[in-house]
Amino acid sequence: MAISVSAALLLLIVVIVMVRSGSLKPFPAVMATLFGFFLASTGIAPSINNALTAVADAVQTVNF
Repeated sequence: MAISVSAALLLLIVVIVMVRSGSLKPFPAVMATLFGFFLASTGIAPSINNALTAVADAVQTVNF
């Protein structure tokens, strides 16, 4: 749960920065957000969640 909240906040910050810098227009940002919202209610959502969890676990084990 903490990973998904952190990922959501990170992606929100990225979208806000991109809209403010002009590299992403507001309408496409809204469409991408709606796409993600509706994608979360499909059958592929658990697979995406598992993949992101696996990536987070892999990053966590890397020692710098």
